[in-house]
Amino acid sequence: MNRKDFQVLSRVRLKEAKALLGLGLYDGAYYLAGYSIECAFKACIAKQTKRYDFPDKALVQGLYTHAPRDLLLKADLATELEAHANADSVFRGYWNLVRQWSAESRYNVHRRDEADLLIRAIADRQHGVMTWLKRYW
Repeated sequence: MNRKDFQVLSRVRLKEAKALLGLGLYDGAYYLAGYSIECAFKACIAKQTKRYDFPDKALVQGLYTHAPRDLLLKADLATELEAHANADSVFRGYWNLVRQWSAESRYNVHRRDEADLLIRAIADRQHGVMTWLKRYW
């Protein structure tokens, strides 16, 4: 997989999440929305790799995670996120929702409002986490 693949998957997973939300399938909508952020972070990380460089083993192993907070750190974007969150309180609230997502959410039942809020936190064109991440991917 390359950076472009992750960008495409990020957009597709978000579209799928919105479609599931519209069909009343809130658990799947919540779950796929989180994966859209995972793919966006992985696009950011892929952008930072140098062609022909052999990657550090610990870094590579650490990338096989789903946790937004861990991926934020691996993408080396924590300082940028903090600065943006300080300047945009709506974004800060959205990030606080997004960072709570985990792959284990597939085992949970989610209400409509939970799925809707997560998707809004990701997709909001002005303050959303995806809008911010696209600056770095």
